[in-house]
Amino acid sequence: MAKKIDPLAARRAVEAVREWACDPEGTPAPPRAELAAAVRQSARLLEHSAPGHSVEVRVPPFVAVQCIEGPRHTRGTPPNVVETNALTWLRLVVGAEEYEAAVRNNRVEASGARAGEVARWLPLFRLGG
Repeated sequence: MAKKIDPLAARRAVEAVREWACDPEGTPAPPRAELAAAVRQSARLLEHSAPGHSVEVRVPPFVAVQCIEGPRHTRGTPPNVVETNALTWLRLVVGAEEYEAAVRNNRVEASGARAGEVARWLPLFRLGG
């Protein structure tokens, strides 16, 4: 079962790191606690918005969630995985980067026939940059 998520708290956590996510070269990196909160809360919001167990979204070392309706994964490596780093995840979350471009440019590793369905749910917030 997904952990309870407050969409407003998730938005605030993401807004706190938005400037860095949109301009990582020109903006100092946020403190680790702020980064962790933004990544975890946004991933859990995705889990809440697209309930299910067919795709696992991983943003190491912060969070892994299962989402999107379909067959449940219970053991071993999931058949559908989306994995990326915190910066790329947050860029996807705020709409500063498109999912397909991130996959094409090897910033997102997507495996399995259903992994691409995550794109339907992104961005979670249109905060742009």
